[in-house]
Amino acid sequence: MSVLRRRSVLIGSAAATVAAPAVVKAQNLAQAGDWPKGPVKIIVPFPPGGSTDPVARIIQAKLVDQTGWQVIVDNKPGGASVVGASIAAKSPPDGQTWMVTFDSHILNPAFAPSIPYKDSELMNVMLIGRTPQAIAAHPDRPYKTFAEVAADAKARPEKVSFGVLGGSQALVLATLINKENALKINLIPYKGGGPLVQDLLGGVTDIGISSLASFSPHIRANKIRPVAVTGEARTPALPDVPTLAEQNIKAFPSYSWWGVYAPAGVPKPIVDRMHAEITKAVRTPDVTQKFIEQFNMEIMTSSPEDFAAYQKSEQERWFKVIKENDIRGD
Repeated sequence: MSVLRRRSVLIGSAAATVAAPAVVKAQNLAQAGDWPKGPVKIIVPFPPGGSTDPVARIIQAKLVDQTGWQVIVDNKPGGASVVGASIAAKSPPDGQTWMVTFDSHILNPAFAPSIPYKDSELMNVMLIGRTPQAIAAHPDRPYKTFAEVAADAKARPEKVSFGVLGGSQALVLATLINKENALKINLIPYKGGGPLVQDLLGGVTDIGISSLASFSPHIRANKIRPVAVTGEARTPALPDVPTLAEQNIKAFPSYSWWGVYAPAGVPKPIVDRMHAEITKAVRTPDVTQKFIEQFNMEIMTSSPEDFAAYQKSEQERWFKVIKENDIRGD
């Protein structure tokens, strides 16, 4: 076979390989044509407020606009998202029930092994988006960087107080920072993001960690001072604030994120249709702008397979830290 002929065959084969998934997806979307059969319910396993509820409601409103479906957001708070996640997991896999939740959801099996559902009972649908967390100091404290926090913590063991959300990735990250950098920062766990922020604003704690969504308004108002971000790179929202790695602080990159789940067993055509509709909603310029302005969100809209792989790698990373350090969720 000539080189030219062989190249033509290879190009044709590659084109067919690329086109095949698109054809299958289009067929699946067509097969979901008689769905939904009634109201579509989005469970939010947290109370109104915070970030997950408004993320879900922004998506809900856009889904109604673009599809004409009846879409309902149903808040089912309790047990650090366990109550709502259990309801979602036990719902019929008919595509009428979905869940929008926050990153702390995937840590529940490590913090509470007796939760009334299994990860396998929930299907990964998509990662909506993510944002790095920020570590901030009360403005009366002398810290301009986290490296300065670390230096003070070494000079004054257990005297520097660090507000973290209990049962969260932030708690695990802060524990890891203490261990890997030989620090003794006093970790103060909170049951909610609201009280954590209020105590940081009031100077009850020296520093605190939360998503940029929670801290940004207070950073803009100069009520708290950012000293680090937890992602792999600096964020456009805080371009002058270095990452932990840039400050030679040993830790894993850490992000707050929002994701969509469904009861395991929902037919693939329906999952594909919902994924396509949410992707369209989230990628609409006005919704994207809201997510950037309100949550400093990097839009992801990952595939179910990529989201499942991401969850697996995150659980392997953080579960190991939780187990080795005997971290409790409360």
